[in-house]
Amino acid sequence: MKSLKHQIFLILTLTCFVFSFQQAFAQAQTKEIEALVHQQDSLFWEGYNRCDIELQGQLISDDVEFYHDKGGITRGKAALLASIKNNLCSSNFRLRREPIKETIKIHLLRSGESVYGALITGEHLFYVKEENKNERLDGHALFANLWLLKDGKWLMSRVLSYDHGPASYSNTRKEMVLNKQILQSYTGTYKGPQSGDMLVTVKDTHLLLTIGTKDFEIYPESEQVFFMKERDLTFSFVQTEKSGRKLVVREFGDIVEEATQTSH
Repeated sequence: MKSLKHQIFLILTLTCFVFSFQQAFAQAQTKEIEALVHQQDSLFWEGYNRCDIELQGQLISDDVEFYHDKGGITRGKAALLASIKNNLCSSNFRLRREPIKETIKIHLLRSGESVYGALITGEHLFYVKEENKNERLDGHALFANLWLLKDGKWLMSRVLSYDHGPASYSNTRKEMVLNKQILQSYTGTYKGPQSGDMLVTVKDTHLLLTIGTKDFEIYPESEQVFFMKERDLTFSFVQTEKSGRKLVVREFGDIVEEATQTSH
């Protein structure tokens, strides 16, 4: 009896070991495939950002389909590559796509025990670079990329980019504390060709910029440079010999207004 119990115990132990080994092997295999597909997907978008049409062509299927909620449907490799080349890679315009890493999910598609495809989903951001201008954050959207295993090669077969809208601005600038005397020195009325009269006053530990009926709170990043927390706008107070103090407004690093102080 003891021998039989011992044999049963050994069989159960061995069965559990084999099952655990198979499970661990399957998980390792899944992670390996996911890593490979993610690498291929990243490579495609690197080519997209560099306008490397040849590289992109190597990673998509002949019957690829691209679905865009604003631009419609593009079918076939030749049509998709021509669209990217003609619309996104012109001499004075570039579009850079950046995935939001923490949103990316990879779902393997199986037929029985065999993996035949993978769906990559998540959120991505788009940045625009125009000639003689700094790059700016332009939009946000959701995406789903279908990769299929064909003759041992992973190819992107379906691309969906949808729910496009403006990207939420995330401020990374740090506010510093200035004494009231410094803040007070910037107050007064400034006049610019775009905005007209701009009134600067002190509010608590920062400045208030009033244009018409609208108020904008701006915070000190340094002694001369202030910023908005809601948009990528900076305001530099510059002392000049000819025109006195000026207020230089930059959006995405580009100058959009230069106002001269008319009264203090």
